[in-house]
Amino acid sequence: MATIADIRNGMIIEFKDDLYQVVDFLHVKPGKGPAFMRTKLKSVRTGRVLDNTFRDSDNFNEVRVERRKMEYLYHDGAFYVMMDTETYEQMQVDAKVIGDADKLMLENMEVTMMFAPNGEILGIDLPVNVIQTIAECEPNVKGNTASGSGKTAYTETGLRLTVPFFVETGDKVKIDTRTGEYVERAN
Repeated sequence: MATIADIRNGMIIEFKDDLYQVVDFLHVKPGKGPAFMRTKLKSVRTGRVLDNTFRDSDNFNEVRVERRKMEYLYHDGAFYVMMDTETYEQMQVDAKVIGDADKLMLENMEVTMMFAPNGEILGIDLPVNVIQTIAECEPNVKGNTASGSGKTAYTETGLRLTVPFFVETGDKVKIDTRTGEYVERAN
């Protein structure tokens, strides 16, 4: 059993019959009354974010999750085929587990798969940044470079994002996988 003193970012706990990852926490010690912990929890299975307050007397179970490096090979109908980079064993992962991350994944990309102690696939962690090619966007208009806004573009995987006006079709861009936003033009 874990207590509020054990809470840290990235920790996975069993809470309300689901597995949650601690995204953020704040220890609060009011002048009057006992200390408590405000947390932001993200469901590992559904991605739903939950704000929760733990009291000093609350206990919960910490879940040890196995993380393995896998290589995304290809998409096959309702499944994504992944290969373990150490054993070269291939496995099919349901599209529901991948979720919206599919628009950020390219073939032969290395990802980290999370497995529960019972072997259930909980989800994937992508690299912080990925590089994709712009497949479609509005043409550049002279004089638009000074504006702080941008234009809508679509990548080779179908991801829709806002890019600066100087980015054109065929350019490679770096994308932050946590937010799905444009970072910079890649070489």
